[in-house]
Amino acid sequence: MELEKLRKEIDSIDDRLLKLLEQRISIAKKIGLLKKERNISVLHADRENQILERLIRKSKIIPKGILSTIYREIFSLSLKFQKEPVIAYLGPCGTFTHQASQARFGSEASFIEETELSDIFHDVEKDRADYGVVPIENSIEGVVTHALDMFIDSNLHICDEIFLDISHSLLSLENSIEDIKKIYSHPQVFAQCRKWITKNIPKDVELIETSSTASAAKKASCERNASAIASSWAGPLYGLNILEEGIEDFVSNTTRFLVIGKEYGQQTGNDKTSIMFSVKDRIGVLYDMLAPFAKAGINLTKIESRPSRLHPWEYIFFLDFEGHIDEERVKSALSLLEELCVHLKILGSYPKGSNSW
Repeated sequence: MELEKLRKEIDSIDDRLLKLLEQRISIAKKIGLLKKERNISVLHADRENQILERLIRKSKIIPKGILSTIYREIFSLSLKFQKEPVIAYLGPCGTFTHQASQARFGSEASFIEETELSDIFHDVEKDRADYGVVPIENSIEGVVTHALDMFIDSNLHICDEIFLDISHSLLSLENSIEDIKKIYSHPQVFAQCRKWITKNIPKDVELIETSSTASAAKKASCERNASAIASSWAGPLYGLNILEEGIEDFVSNTTRFLVIGKEYGQQTGNDKTSIMFSVKDRIGVLYDMLAPFAKAGINLTKIESRPSRLHPWEYIFFLDFEGHIDEERVKSALSLLEELCVHLKILGSYPKGSNSW
């Protein structure tokens, strides 16, 4: 009798939850109409972050990760009723970029998988996609130089960032490592799992390089006695068993992804801005370029250089710093910088990412 009573209480709570969710969606539809009238983007990462952070602070028993997962799907459903966003990502299905895209936009968004980073930029530029998700740097492997180069000629902006913890698993149609005769994976992933492979995999097992972990999982799903090193998230997508999880040599392995679109993110008070600039080579030039930020008390979080591709030994610098383009101190620093450099381009201002998603 006591069990039945508790179950009825659960049913009553579920009924109220459903009613509240439908009420929330109804309000989201009204917000969508107002955004359309005022030509405002449906994606507001700042608003979503504020909602989640407020709920995380208020939550007494629900862990941060679980609450994030629940609300990512609620945000995704709300967006769908406003305007279903189309997201281009680096495929195939099951890559870490795909995982980051779903973590950010939820499963209710529409996704376009591309094989080249340039195609993701073109999809957004040509309005085939509302946003694109591209990997920009890994805490172990460093920066994705091709992604940086795409910003040189593109007019798209960075409107959000995603941090995803990277963990590798051994996947297979088989049920035991002893039945494995070959392993597919990306060469960087083999390098990141070298110690585990040496310790746990016989030397006669063939290691075969692929273009991505997802393509490795796809190949392993078509062969007996084959396996793939990929994310555990890819296992169910390709009908593979997870034989071993967390086989990477370094636990702290995180990839940063950028969300690209046609507008900046709105100011939240906890923002980051990315710029690129070029200079004429002379003694002390980089010191002079960075001085305006020190003068304004702005914290620089990253600096990278890339060849300009126009003249030998001329470079373009990419800079990330804390603050938003609408802040006066940022405007002041960029105004001083512009006077000193040959070319300055603002790539975007956006809310600081976290591993919440």
